[in-house]
Amino acid sequence: MEILTDPFEVSFVFRALLAGSFTAVLCACVGTWVVLRGLSFFGDAMSHGMLPGVAVASLLGVNLMLGAAVSAVVMSFGVVVVSRATRLSRDVSIGLQFIVMLSLGVAIVSHSGSFAVDLTSFLFGDVLGVGSTDVLTIGIAALVGIVACVVMYRPFTALTFDPRKSQTLGLRPGFAHVAMLILVALATVASFQIVGTLLVFGLLIGPPATAVLLVRGIGRVMVLAAVLGVAQVYVGLLVSWYAETAAGATITLLGGLTFLAVLAVREVVCRVHPANANDNHVQ
Repeated sequence: MEILTDPFEVSFVFRALLAGSFTAVLCACVGTWVVLRGLSFFGDAMSHGMLPGVAVASLLGVNLMLGAAVSAVVMSFGVVVVSRATRLSRDVSIGLQFIVMLSLGVAIVSHSGSFAVDLTSFLFGDVLGVGSTDVLTIGIAALVGIVACVVMYRPFTALTFDPRKSQTLGLRPGFAHVAMLILVALATVASFQIVGTLLVFGLLIGPPATAVLLVRGIGRVMVLAAVLGVAQVYVGLLVSWYAETAAGATITLLGGLTFLAVLAVREVVCRVHPANANDNHVQ
């Protein structure tokens, strides 16, 4: 038992566990909609698109989350405007801004005297460096995200499965879409300090995708994804402590391995019991 608890008696590791758990819960709620709506590419692009804001904030000596938030809002607004102003598909719009924002971020960071160190920190995070204020900020972000998912549950569900019916029912699909993009931005901003801009995508997608393989129902997927995410953070911190590996990368690696393991077991079960091979549609 001491092996499982000793690392968390160290204050900065315990703060990392709290911050990581809050982040996992937020990403579980928002990531469920990302997976169901097929917004994975947007989530990936958003995680990279925060880099310019984070880099500028670092150079100016202001809070990194503030810079990330500004950058995320700019990218979300840009995606909506370009998609409406042109005939280009949403993926093309996202891809173009993804390239611009990532390149701009690297260009800004390159002016720093510690380019390699700064870029590594931005891309891969520093979960063990979060302070008490960061934990509080991430906790508030998680609470806001959970409340927003509850309040917007009906519009998000209608938008995900039947956009036309959403319009007919007066659920304002356009507003719901923008609200969902804002929630994705919130989740990525809250997560980047834990796992970095490159690995946010893993925490946002991994647990919800795994949960979709195991249970039916949006609510059940969110709850299971939150449980898986928190467990992933806990085990990841333990492994990184004893194996001396990068904490953020270890956390997201566990998420990917968990998904692959569940998928493999599910395929074996479906072959042995074909009756269980029905598509796992989330309702």
